[in-house]
Amino acid sequence: MVKIAFDPCYIQPLPEGHRFPMQKYELIPEQLLHEGYITENNLFSPKECSREVVLWTHDAHYFDKLVQQTLTASEQRKIGFPQSPSLTHRELVIAQGTIDCCYHAMEQGVALNVAGGTHHAFADRGEGFCLLNDMAVAANYLLQKKLASRILIIDLDVHQGNGTASIFQHEERVFTFSMHGAHNYPFHKEQSNLDVPLTDGTDTLTYLQLLHQHLPRLLEEVQPDFAFYLSGVDILNTDKFGKLKVTPEGCRERDSYVFQLLKQKGIPVTVAMGGGYSPDVRTIVTAHCHTFKLAMDLY
Repeated sequence: MVKIAFDPCYIQPLPEGHRFPMQKYELIPEQLLHEGYITENNLFSPKECSREVVLWTHDAHYFDKLVQQTLTASEQRKIGFPQSPSLTHRELVIAQGTIDCCYHAMEQGVALNVAGGTHHAFADRGEGFCLLNDMAVAANYLLQKKLASRILIIDLDVHQGNGTASIFQHEERVFTFSMHGAHNYPFHKEQSNLDVPLTDGTDTLTYLQLLHQHLPRLLEEVQPDFAFYLSGVDILNTDKFGKLKVTPEGCRERDSYVFQLLKQKGIPVTVAMGGGYSPDVRTIVTAHCHTFKLAMDLY
């Protein structure tokens, strides 16, 4: 049974003004349940990630600031959220959810976190609505526990995974792959192991051709025994900030292609949703739900 990490703290409470883009975390499982794609048995609620595990990735001084609510005004502006205990709790639960998904993926082939993909968080600071880097925390957990020896992070969010690239810049056991808008946030890019910058207006055909060009080769060269997939839907042509022209059908084909390649090679994968900022929340939820449906159908 494919397992899905979900907790009410993904949604509530949220800082004023950020309710709309976060509605998807509540609506995705509701829609999947309504359509009969999942049952309550597919869902599980993570606990908080422990300090010990977080510090395998993040700086202790920064983590203590999150817990003690002592971030400076400047640090909060870079994150984009005002600090609050509930927000720190939320990030700890998301990180543990991604770790828990790894165990389920090793059993089932795939597991998905309704939230996650907080790839702008660096070891010593947060940025871009990301406080803790859940995939980095989970990847380091797998390495520490000797559950994986070679990890591939496939980041197909429209924004570069700058925090992830920075965290693993000297870690040879983790290969970071990011396909992202060349002229999109973050405006100062870090160096992933492989970056594929996309010009504004990149269409479905071009996008998929680039993915087909790079991903099979990476799987052969890297030979990962575990993968993380950040399946942001901010690549859509309807997205307010994405600047790309990928259709919903193209987004589904992207997900299907990633899942099929990984399954063919027997590589377990943990999936996190990442970004999505189309004006109509139904567009966002539908696109994310297709990711879940494809995983459910294939696995």
